[in-house]
Amino acid sequence: MIEKDQEAPFFRAVNQNNKLVYLSDYYGKNVVLYFYPKDDTPGCTIEANDFTSLAQDFADLDTVVIGVSKDTCECHRAFIDKHNLNVPLLADTSGELCNKYGVWQEVEKEGEKKMKIVRSTFLINKDGVVEEAMYNVNPEGHAQDVLEKVRQLAPKTESEETVG
Repeated sequence: MIEKDQEAPFFRAVNQNNKLVYLSDYYGKNVVLYFYPKDDTPGCTIEANDFTSLAQDFADLDTVVIGVSKDTCECHRAFIDKHNLNVPLLADTSGELCNKYGVWQEVEKEGEKKMKIVRSTFLINKDGVVEEAMYNVNPEGHAQDVLEKVRQLAPKTESEETVG
């Protein structure tokens, strides 16, 4: 599993438009990389809608939000269109990215064990270092919590530093 202060694992994956995206495309920006189990399911929809509603707040803090699941590009496009989402979604159909970030885990539900994506979010700073590694997150209110963590990364202005 990924831990705070380690270098973020490099990734390369296709987005909803089948365009190859690299972590290095975002060096110099903060990255919120969130993993979710499946497009258009209740919790995943809440999370995607919340990140979408806060997208401008993240952008104002020089931060990009990227969702990841094992769904296909086509499935991602349908999810984006249905809910008018404005965050890019990466299609990790091979599971390589999920494995690198330690989110593909065995879970037990009602006595049955199976592998699935554990809802997780990683806050990667402008230098490519993990600031936060959050596993097993609750989708409700999560985007707002992450935004607060990003605000903590923002450099303080001179007036803020002299107060107090």
